[in-house]
Amino acid sequence: MSLEVQALSAAYGRLEVLHAVGLRVSAGEIVAVVGSNGAGKTTLLRAISGLLAPSAGQVLVGGTDVTGAGAERIAGLGLAHVPENRLVFPSLTVGDNLALGAWTRRGDPDLPRRRDEILDLFPRLGDRINLVAGALSGGEQQMLAIARALMAAPEVIVLDEPSLGLAPKVVGEIIATLAVLRDERGMAVLLVEQNVRAAFTVADRVVVMDRGRIMAEGTPQDLRSDARVQAAYLGVATGGVT
Repeated sequence: MSLEVQALSAAYGRLEVLHAVGLRVSAGEIVAVVGSNGAGKTTLLRAISGLLAPSAGQVLVGGTDVTGAGAERIAGLGLAHVPENRLVFPSLTVGDNLALGAWTRRGDPDLPRRRDEILDLFPRLGDRINLVAGALSGGEQQMLAIARALMAAPEVIVLDEPSLGLAPKVVGEIIATLAVLRDERGMAVLLVEQNVRAAFTVADRVVVMDRGRIMAEGTPQDLRSDARVQAAYLGVATGGVT
């Protein structure tokens, strides 16, 4: 299942934040969106997943037009959104957080198997299944946020800054998990990241946003060798991203 965004614009009141953004993420592909604070990255994900109604353009999930549909309907069609700052339910156990992630699939006989597969991806969570989420480390909470999203059996997943505030080792584990979702499960993954090095490590293609517009896109190798793009939009020296 693919995700397609066509000339998408979005605003908060009179302030237009997105300006005719277009991109596509195919099944079995990771597309990273990078850019500075205020570039419109989070707004893009909110408009895609139904948390913010677009002012123009279209969002298609698996070819179905979901523009302006509610978040619950979009989730039911196979798109999961992992928000910035994790937003787990801190007073609930790890197991209960996972159960809430499966709300749109309640009654599905495959839920126990799916939970086992997800805990295989994140063994730490299995060891802490009865612990309240607020007692987890930041990295474990991020793993739980992703695992909770996967409980809905999505075919498209969008993630907002999953590396934010995490130690490099944990970032590596999160990035490796995204590669598994792409390579073994064939998911379409849209990854918003300020950690450019992490994004370039796993992405098949990279989109650079600035002030609500797409300013450049290409493979990580394309952008590594483009000094103008690096200096203007990636915030790195002309020596490049390695």
